[in-house]
Amino acid sequence: MEFHDFPPVTTYAAPFFVLSVALEWWGVKSGRLHGRYETKDAFTSLAMGIGNVVVNTATATLFFWLLIIAWPYRVLTLPYTWWSFLACFVLYDFIYYWKHRFAHRARWWWMEHVTHHSSEHYNLTTALRQPWFGPFTGLYILGLPMVILGFHPYLIGFAAGWNLLYQFWIHTEAINRMPKWFEAVMNTPSHHRVHHATNPRYLDTNYAGVFIIWDKMFGTFVPELDEDKPVYGIVKPVGSYNPFTVAFHEFFALMKDCANDGLRPDKWFGRMINAPGWSPDGHHSRSVELKQAYVDTHPDQAGKPGLPR
Repeated sequence: MEFHDFPPVTTYAAPFFVLSVALEWWGVKSGRLHGRYETKDAFTSLAMGIGNVVVNTATATLFFWLLIIAWPYRVLTLPYTWWSFLACFVLYDFIYYWKHRFAHRARWWWMEHVTHHSSEHYNLTTALRQPWFGPFTGLYILGLPMVILGFHPYLIGFAAGWNLLYQFWIHTEAINRMPKWFEAVMNTPSHHRVHHATNPRYLDTNYAGVFIIWDKMFGTFVPELDEDKPVYGIVKPVGSYNPFTVAFHEFFALMKDCANDGLRPDKWFGRMINAPGWSPDGHHSRSVELKQAYVDTHPDQAGKPGLPR
């Protein structure tokens, strides 16, 4: 079978991204749309997006080549058809769910992903606030099983582009709720606002990319509650609009923690593979401890969505 490259979906969508941001910005500033914009924050997000494109463009050939190496070892050879693309799209989103979940549950990958969560505002520019060294954290290997199954790397890349494009529009406060049938199956602005929130009940929830059904299947779904409006950002705010600080602050924080541990590779490894907030001395401040602390001070919330009993 002869394979051909697919058009770069996100590259062609760039004018759509820019126009959408401009319209939302105008709508929010004019009071026609619900939401918030802070100029410095928005421009930082745009700068992060540009840097991400540069890094991914520079490394794309290398990581595509690594997937191509696995191609001869496939068990099937799936054709380029509408049904193979649909299967690839759904399977990619399933793998994306786990990739995203790992990025929140291990500090090594959170070190990269935290960039996307660092804004204390939630608008379309937040979708563009992407990390600068994602390809180097190793999560790309999660695409290997799809290659072994018979999905060509070109097809996987095409599905990944559409997956990322879908996620752009859910980064907004301008849309409240979608129809119930849509909210039941698909990821929406309401579901994803929860994911970006620092409220204890919302921490480490709603990892979906396109289909929210994965969160419902694996017990990580929490609905947005009107009585608990999302507060955005990260538990330890970055406190800077400098793109380089935003990109690398958690990397340097991890290195500092490891340096403070002394020559203890076992502690370094523990910090890397455990959830953010884990400490080798046992005094953790992970999401599980933050949720429990919230319930201890709000016992009436015990057992409510996103909180322990």
